[in-house]
This record gives sequence, structure tokens and C-alpha cells, in this order.
Amino acid sequence: MKLTCYLALVVLLLLLSAQTGMAQKTIASDSISRQFGGPGSVTDQLADDERQKETLTGLSTMKRYFDWKKRLKKDHGLSLSFDYNSGLLVATNTLNDDDLFASGAVRFFGYWALVGRGSGNTGSIVWKVENRHTYTNLPANAAASEIGYIGAILPKFNNIGTRLTNLYWKQKLNKGRMEIVAGFLDATDWVDLYAFASPWNGFFNFAFSTGGGSIALPDAAAIGTYVNAMITDNLYVIGGLTDANANSKDPFGGFETFFKDHEYFKSIELGWTTDQKRFYFDNTHLTFWHADERTNDNISSGWGLNFSFAQAFNDKWMPFIRAGYADEGGSLLQKTVSTGLGYHLKDDISLLGFGFNWGQPNVGTFGQGLDDQYSFELFGRLQITQNLQVTPDIEWIINPALNPKADQSWIVGLRARLVL
Repeated sequence: MKLTCYLALVVLLLLLSAQTGMAQKTIASDSISRQFGGPGSVTDQLADDERQKETLTGLSTMKRYFDWKKRLKKDHGLSLSFDYNSGLLVATNTLNDDDLFASGAVRFFGYWALVGRGSGNTGSIVWKVENRHTYTNLPANAAASEIGYIGAILPKFNNIGTRLTNLYWKQKLNKGRMEIVAGFLDATDWVDLYAFASPWNGFFNFAFSTGGGSIALPDAAAIGTYVNAMITDNLYVIGGLTDANANSKDPFGGFETFFKDHEYFKSIELGWTTDQKRFYFDNTHLTFWHADERTNDNISSGWGLNFSFAQAFNDKWMPFIRAGYADEGGSLLQKTVSTGLGYHLKDDISLLGFGFNWGQPNVGTFGQGLDDQYSFELFGRLQITQNLQVTPDIEWIINPALNPKADQSWIVGLRARLVL
């Protein structure tokens, strides 16, 4: 009964989003100068939050407060935001008695342009601090393991508590066509990017996010650096190195692991885009990564290759196909292929997304004999007001590799984000 009620709610919300999306406008991406970071990075998230958006209700709340933030940015180069995120999942065929998983996360993030403001060669300090907590016996991200799925679903909605995610310097050069970032980084902001990569506002299943589960990503707040540059008007390169032993609960312990252990995660990406400001709306790239052996965790070294194609057509439809291969390294999947489609409602904020993933568990991580997994996901990201976003979601997982009790599981979810 519980699952049926949630399923009915999700279907109702998806139908509502389809109806309200009939009067369309084009993607508003051209109004924002996209950075090299992904849609979940601090600078791009703030850019999306600050602009005027079409909403399902037409309501604009807390206008004076948001006008004050705009003046703060204009007068002092300081852009900041708080948001509160909630995620809820209901799953069938779990290994134990838990079938309801819910978590929340409050985040404080922003940047302060301290050098060269207005010149195009800005130097800024960027930060993000979070507190992640659970409402139920198990947090939302535990749903994946409870159904025996080798992967991650709402991975950011865990119970880790207070932690640092970002604290770095970002220096733009050549009028923004090149940038260098250095400090405490989240590699998912710089590796294998496309428009739906962020689990905060895109797909729930990480199979449709960074690497599709085939990249041995370090924790956030990893000490390191990335250098990003447009080689031509269309070709770009992103390359960097971070601490493979990062621990966001103890970020400053990274100074010891980075300079003493010398165990790093490295990546380089060569890509093509129609224009820098449409960096992850029209994007084709190839990413190579390598992770050193992590002796303390007994994880072998490894490497991998990832391909991604995403292209917006008529500024409404965005099909994508992404694939990855890993050789050891401790990743979840050894081989993965994801494909799907995004359909934009009104502007590029509200949308419907559908995806399919095939994944082969990493033999080096989990051993031989596990079944390949298949997953389908449908979600609707709905901009209710200027600062409230709600996302219903349905997933069907086939052959969860670590579940001997069942060969499938249904997951119904709801995610909400309130920006302050």
C-alpha cells in the first residue's frame, strides 16, 4: 500500500509537469556564461539560482532578500546561498526490513571575487559546507545497498554529518577561456561532465552521473588542482590531480596524505562543444583517469576510459549516450553504458528525464560470478517557485547483483530543494 500511494503521487506529478510544459520556450542557457565546472559546482549552481526562472506557479517569494543578494554580488563581488535538500525513497524487495529511506542536507556555499573583478580574469575564493542527516532508520543513499544494487542512488543524501566539500581558489585567465583551481576540490565538478551529471538536481541514480559508476572517484574536499582551457572556440581540455585518500570529515588531514602517501587520482579530458557558454548542453568528450594504489584501504591501482555525447536539439530535447570502462582501481562497475533523453519544460530548469543503464560489476572490487545489472529511471524536475524545486522519480532495477532474494526492485522517490 505504501509503495502504491507513492507511485500514484509520482505519476500525478509527472503528468502535471507534462501538461504545464506544453507552452514552451527555449533553453535559457545562452543567458549564462557556463564555467568549466559541472551543473553541481558552486559557480554554476549559483548562476542558475540567481537568474529569473519560469515557474509552474508564477510565484516569486522573498523578493527583497534575493534583490539584496544581487546587490551584494554587484557591489562587493560576493555571491552566496543557503539551500535545504530532502530526499525520500521507497523500495521493494529489500534484503532487510527497511523499505523507506529519507535524508536531508543543508548547504552553505558561495564565492568571493577578490581579484580582477570585472576584468574577465577574476580570482575568487570558492566554498561549500554541508550537513547531511537522516530522517529514518537508514539514510536515502542506503536504499542501493538494501536492494543489493552495486551502484549509488541519491548518493549525496547520506548521514555523514557536517563536512567540508569545497574550499579553493579559482583563477580565470585569458578572459575566462582558461582557469586554474587549487585547494579542497570535489572531483565530480571537473570530471566527465554533462547537463544531468549532478545528483542534487539531475538523475537520482549515479549510473547517469559522473563516470556511470566506473570511475574510482575520491571523496570530496580532496586536495588538488585542475587546469581547464579552451584550446579553440570548440575544443577544450580539463586535466588535474587530487588526493586519492581524501576524507571530507577530516579535510586538513589531507595535507599529510597528499604530501606523504603520494597516492593520487588523475584525469584528463579532451572535449568538443559548440560554444563555451553551452559547455555541458552541447558536449562530446573522452576522459582518461588513473588512480594509484591505496595501501591503507588495500585497493589496487587502476585506470579507465569514459566517453560522453550530449546534444541539445531545438533547445528542448537533449539525448545522451555515455560509456565507461575500468581496469581495477576499486570502482563499482567495470563496464557501463547509459543512454537517455531530457525534455525541457519552459526553460532549462524544469524538465523530464529518462535513462537506461547497463552495468557490469568490477571483478577486481567484487569478484567473479555476479550478474550484469540493468536500470531504468524516469524523473520530472519541477520548478514550483523561484526558490522551490520538486523532483518525483521512478526507477526499475533489474538483477541487483548482491540480492539473492529477488531479481528486480522498484524504487519510487521524491526530492525537494529550497534555496535561501
